Amino acid sequence: MDSVRSGDPDGAPVGPPDRVGYLPDRDQTLMKLVVAGPFGVGKTTLIRTLSEIATLHTEEAMTETGRPVDDLAGLPEKSTTTVAVDFGRLTLPGNVVLYMFGTPGQRRFFPLWQDIARGALGALVLADTRRLADSFEIMDMVEEQGLPYAVAVNRFPDAPDHPPEVLRAHLDLHPTTPLLLCDAREREGSLDALIALAEHVLEALPAASTASTATAASTASTATEERP
Repeated sequence: MDSVRSGDPDGAPVGPPDRVGYLPDRDQTLMKLVVAGPFGVGKTTLIRTLSEIATLHTEEAMTETGRPVDDLAGLPEKSTTTVAVDFGRLTLPGNVVLYMFGTPGQRRFFPLWQDIARGALGALVLADTRRLADSFEIMDMVEEQGLPYAVAVNRFPDAPDHPPEVLRAHLDLHPTTPLLLCDAREREGSLDALIALAEHVLEALPAASTASTATAASTASTATEERP
C-alpha cells in the first residue's frame, strides 16, 4: 500500500498527486443497515437500484430440484436467488454513509441472517401484498435482534393495492414503525424508504449518541429534496 508522508515543512502531506486519499476529508456518519424480507420480495433489486458503487451479489441459479424448497408461487420469472449476501453503499447529503446488507429470505439461511445482522443499526423489511404473512417471521427475527426497523411494501404490477392504514393493521405494526410503499426498481420510492429507516434509527439511538448524530438526522430528513 502506498504511504502518505508528512515531511513537508508546511505540514502538508506528501504523496502522488493523482492518488485518492484513504481517509475522508471530513467526518462521516456510518450506518450499517440490513435489507430483509421473505424470498423473492425484491431485496437484491432495491440494493442494486440505490447503490452508488458496483454492488456485490451472491446469486445462484434456481433449479427444478429446489422447487419443493423455494415456493415460486407468484414469482414465475424468478430464476436466481441470493445464497449469502448483497452489499451496496449510498452516501446522503451531510456525509451520512449507509451500508446496505441484503440477506437471504429462506428459513434455511436464518443462521447466516443473524451473522449478517450483527452490528447493524436497523433493518428495512420488504413486504409483498400477495403474501403479507411471509413477512411476519422476518419481522419477528428483526425484533428478536432488537433492531429498529421500517417496512417498505414493494409494489409488484399484479399485487393487490391496499391503503397504508389497512397494510399497517394487517402487519400489526407499532404506531412508530415507518411504513412506506415503493417499487424496488425505481430510485425515488426506494430512497424514501431507506431515508425513513435512517431517520427512525437515528431517533432510536441512545441519548449519549444524540450530539454526534444530530447533524446526520437533520441531513437525512432533507435528503429527499437533495437527491444524491
